[in-house]
Amino acid sequence: MVKLTREQYAELAAKHAPKSATAPDTLRAFLCGGAVCALGEAATRGWEALGAGDFAPAATSMTLIFLGALFTALGVYDNFAKIAGAGALVPITGFANAVTSPALEFKTEGMITGLAAKLFIIAGPVVVYGVLSGTAYGLILCLIS
Repeated sequence: MVKLTREQYAELAAKHAPKSATAPDTLRAFLCGGAVCALGEAATRGWEALGAGDFAPAATSMTLIFLGALFTALGVYDNFAKIAGAGALVPITGFANAVTSPALEFKTEGMITGLAAKLFIIAGPVVVYGVLSGTAYGLILCLIS
């Protein structure tokens, strides 16, 4: 059995780790994430053209959530994420993907113990800490105002 120090292990791991193409990955993430945002802007303008008025931003959010969940269910979102990298994490579509993926994975276990129980397994902590940090921020803002 070979014993390595932390430094030796770190050196060995760095030597065999795949090299990251930071610039192309960043550009691809920027362009793909921007494309999702442009789709959202186009959806907002479309809802406004249909007469949605003040409801257009909410309708756009619902549209993007629906599309994120639909493309996850069809297997398209995973392929997009392979190309887009971090650009696929645009908050609203990424959240829809994070909620839909575990639900689909466990649907064979039934509606309650599978789908419903696993629905927020990944996105749940995001919701919890989002609510907690939002509440803390609101309380601090009330105290200093």
